[in-house]
Amino acid sequence: MRGALKKVQPVLAYAAAHLDEDVSLAALAGQAGLSAYHLHRAFAAVMGETPKQLTQRLRLDRAATILLLRDDSVLDVALDCGFQSHEVFCRAFLKRFGMSPSAYRERGFITDVDPQQRRHHAAIVNRVGPCVGLFHMSESENSERNEMSYSITKKELTPQPVLVVRKTVKRSEIAAAIGEVLPRVFQYAQQNGIAFAGPPLVRYIQVGPGMMTIEPGMPVAGSAGSGAGDIVAETIPGGTVATTIHTGPYEKLPEAYAAIEQWMHAEGLKGTGVPWESYLTDPGDYPDPKDWKTEVFWPLAR
Repeated sequence: MRGALKKVQPVLAYAAAHLDEDVSLAALAGQAGLSAYHLHRAFAAVMGETPKQLTQRLRLDRAATILLLRDDSVLDVALDCGFQSHEVFCRAFLKRFGMSPSAYRERGFITDVDPQQRRHHAAIVNRVGPCVGLFHMSESENSERNEMSYSITKKELTPQPVLVVRKTVKRSEIAAAIGEVLPRVFQYAQQNGIAFAGPPLVRYIQVGPGMMTIEPGMPVAGSAGSGAGDIVAETIPGGTVATTIHTGPYEKLPEAYAAIEQWMHAEGLKGTGVPWESYLTDPGDYPDPKDWKTEVFWPLAR
C-alpha cells in the first residue's frame, strides 16, 4: 500500500492545490505521466474514490468554508471553486450538504464560533479533507519493530467535545473501520454547521484479545448537538494525561501505548479512563509511513 500511496500522492496534492483549475482525469494523468486508465485505477484503489469524485468533494468542501467565512456571492463561490455554472454548483452542493448554498450560509455554525475558530475550522477542512479516508492505513511492506524511543510527558487538558462512531471490530478490521467512519463524521459535521477543533482521533473504549471497541471521530468546537444515527456527540473529559508522539506506521502504535504504560509503572502512576490517539500528519501530505506522527494520550488517575 505504501508504494501505491507514493504513486498517487503527487496527484492528490496537485488536485487539492488547483481546484479552481483543470483537474480533469486527463489533466491529472498528464501531471502524473500516466495514462488516464492507469491513474483512474490506481487512484481509486488507494483513495476509495475516483479522481473526479475526489475533486468534486474537495471543491464542495472548500465552497462550504467560503460560504461561512466570506460574503462572496454564491456565483463567485462556485467559480472560485472550479464550477462552471451556478446551476451545476447548486445541484452538487444540495446533494452533498442537504441544503442550498444560500440556506447553508444563512444557518451558519450552530454554536457561537469566533473568527479564530472559523479560520481554524477552514484550515482543518483544507488539510484533512483530501485524505480523510486514509488515516490508519495499513503499511504491510515493513513489519519490523520501530526501535524508536518515546519521550513521555504529562499534560493538563480541558474537556473536548467530539463527534464519534462506536464500532466493535476485530483487530484486523481497525484500519477499514476508521477509513469508513472518518469521512462520514467529517461530512456530517459540515452538513450540520459544526466547526472542527482539531485533527481526527480514535478512542479505544475496550481492548480484548480478539475484539476491540473503538470510537473514530473528530474534535469539534462547542456543542455538537446529539448526533444522528450512529454518529454521536461525546466529550473527552479534561484532566491530567500522559502523552507521547509516535513517529511511524499506524500499526506500530501499540508500542507507544506500551511505552506510556511502562512509564506510568515506573513513576508510580495509574491510568484511568479511555486512551486515544490524534493524527498530527496527513498521509496525503506525507506518503512515507516513517514520517507519520500520531500523538497518544492516556488519562492519569488523580
